[in-house]
Order: sequence, then C-alpha cells, then structure tokens
Amino acid sequence: MKTVSLHDITELVGGTLAGCESDATQLSICGVNTLACADGKEISFLANKRYRDVLATTEAAAVLIAEDEPNPSQVCAIRVKDPYLAFAMLQRLFHPEKVASGYRHLSAVIDSSAVLAADVDVAANAVIGEQVTIGQGSRVGAGCIIGDRVSIGKRCLLHAKSVVADDCVLGNEVYLQSGAVVGSDGFGYAWSGERHLKIPQSGRVILEDDVEIGANTCIDRGAIGDTVIERGVKLDNQIQVAHNVRIGAYTVMASQVGVSGSTIIGKGCQFGGQVGLAGHLNIGDGVKLAAQTGVMTDLDPGGTYAGSPAMPHRLFFKVSALLLKLPEIWKAQRSR
Repeated sequence: MKTVSLHDITELVGGTLAGCESDATQLSICGVNTLACADGKEISFLANKRYRDVLATTEAAAVLIAEDEPNPSQVCAIRVKDPYLAFAMLQRLFHPEKVASGYRHLSAVIDSSAVLAADVDVAANAVIGEQVTIGQGSRVGAGCIIGDRVSIGKRCLLHAKSVVADDCVLGNEVYLQSGAVVGSDGFGYAWSGERHLKIPQSGRVILEDDVEIGANTCIDRGAIGDTVIERGVKLDNQIQVAHNVRIGAYTVMASQVGVSGSTIIGKGCQFGGQVGLAGHLNIGDGVKLAAQTGVMTDLDPGGTYAGSPAMPHRLFFKVSALLLKLPEIWKAQRSR
C-alpha cells in the first residue's frame, strides 16, 4: 500500500497546513475518501458546501478545504485554492495509471505492416489492421478493433471492445472507454424516389491530444472532409456526434448529448445531459447548455441557455414559472 506523509501531500497540492500539531506533518496517508467514510489514515476534501455539516464529524486524518473556509475544530486542514482540483491530484498520486510494457497476447491479431512502438500493450483478441501506427506507451484493450491506416499517438488507452475505423487519427493521450466507436459511417442518404441511396462516407475522424471518449459514444466519420474533436475535449457515455461536426478545445458534454451533422461547436463549452443540437449550426465559444436543451439556431459566444427551443436561462425560468400558472389562468378565462 502506497503511503505519503502529510507534509509531502501539502507540498504536492500547493497548500498550507492549519490547525495541526507540529508532529502531524509526518503522519502517513494511504488514500483519499469522502468526509463520511474516511478514517485516520486517509485524507478527505470539502468541495461542495452542502457537505459542510459532515466536516464536523469526519474521522479523516486531514481535510482539503478552500482558503476562505473556517478552520474545522477537530481535524487538520490543508488550505488550497481549489479543493476538488487538489483531490484530483491526490487520486492520481494514489492510483497511478498502469505503464505499458510491450505485452502482446497470443490471441491478438496484428497485421505484419502495422508499426507499434516496442512498449505498446495489446490484450487478448484485439485486431490491428494494415499500416496502423501506434506510439510509445499506448495500450490496446481486449477485443478492440483498429482498422486499416489508423494513426494512434503516444500514451493512448483503448479500453476493451472500443473501435477505431479505417483512416482515423488519434493524437497523444487519447482515451476511449469500452464500446466507444470512432469513425462509424455518418447518417447520409439521398432519396431516389424509390429508396434511400447510401452516400459513401469518405472522411475521417480526428481526435486531437488529451481527448476522452465515453463508453458507447459514437463519433461518425465525415461524409467529405473530417469530423474533428479538438484538444482536451471530454465526452461522456452514450453521446452521438454526427458527420463533419467540429467540437472546440476543452468543451465537455454530459451523457446522451446528440449533435447533428456539420454543426460547429466553439471552445470551452459545457453541455448538460440529453442536450440536442440540429445540424449546420454555429455554437459560440463558452456556451453553456442546461440538461435537455434543444438547440435549433446559432448561439452567440458566452451565453447560458435552457429549454426547447433554447432560450436564455433567465427567460427559461420565467417561462417555466408561467407554465405552472396556466391551469389557473385557463380556469379564470373559462369562468368569465
């Protein structure tokens, strides 16, 4: 079990100790836990003020708190600018990622033309196609399928049964959760008068560095040109991204978002669960969309929207309040 002194933890997170006895700095910490469950060998954190009451009863050895929080009476505190960020840093410390070692399972099928760095891991029943390149430190999980001419960068992780179709490009430190599909055909058809004629989808999907794709999320290849997911984008589980979409850097999307074809999404956007966007839209940088927002028109940068059709969130609150009064208004109108 990995242990780290409280002193070293404080240094790592750039914090300041408060309310501790002098010898507490050498206390050995073996992990991070919630305020309610932490014991005397674990550290906890207060990132949401609704859990402030639990702080008074926690048995944690120390607690990460914001710089403006009052000192807890019974536990050592580490003051930091962002307790949640500090928590994330400690989780990475106590739960480091596995390092690739060059393991290749005998059941894996790797085409002779594929070029894999010496330390790339390939698990059981994975299939790697022709002219694939995979960079140093990457890991390919059990049952993954990597099509022909795919390029995968350094320190990528493809969890079990994820798929990267032909010609797609993954940058460095890209993560695909189980069941993710990158490069599926876009939903493109033309009506001939008798049948829907399938349009070949000849583009690619490009995932830039530090992108994570959630479980069972599907990203369609471009019909002509590419679907592009820019640096640092994080997509939750069960999201659909259609052909020729571009998602700007550091945008995050919660589960079950659907993005229709050729929509351009700006940098640093935040989308709640089940948001839906029509096709060929332009969504500005920094836009925030509440859960289940339906977007049918372009949105200016920096706005916060809710409802379907999408409207500024303050207006949405007013409309929602009015909806609750409609039965009363209708009853009054009928009684006239």
